[in-house]
Amino acid sequence: MANLNKVYLMGRLTRDPELRYTPKGTAVADLGMAINRYRSGGEGGERTEETTFVDVTMWGRQAELASQYLGKGREVFIEGRLQLDSWEDKSSGQKRSKLKVVGEGMQFIGGPGGQSQGEGGSAGFQQSGGGESSQGMSAPSNSPEPSSPPSDFQEEEDDIPF
Repeated sequence: MANLNKVYLMGRLTRDPELRYTPKGTAVADLGMAINRYRSGGEGGERTEETTFVDVTMWGRQAELASQYLGKGREVFIEGRLQLDSWEDKSSGQKRSKLKVVGEGMQFIGGPGGQSQGEGGSAGFQQSGGGESSQGMSAPSNSPEPSSPPSDFQEEEDDIPF
């Protein structure tokens, strides 16, 4: 049986990217995204909005570019994979887990400050394994980037219930 773990997300950042470095110097950026879904519902046919919040982690050069060019409210397209993080809560001793997205490619949408540039006017870069082209600048693909945290990476444990 074949396996596939691929996620495509388009939404707005809920906060500025948080950039940090591993002890070996690898860049890591944490992004928060809000993805809206609109649907007509119920008997009245009124339009409702449903928002999903997703945490995304970018690695290497992409993390640095996200930190440099993205900010709260900016639209972005992320291509990545799901990853389940598990840990034990220090205060209660309970096991916790969190599903997040590890970003493997991104494309900036709209202009700085979250203004959309209209149809076909996206700016930014895309880095994925294929030879796809995008408008804006392209990130160099000659250096391998880890798809998982390096073995020396010590992530701070949060007691966030989601």
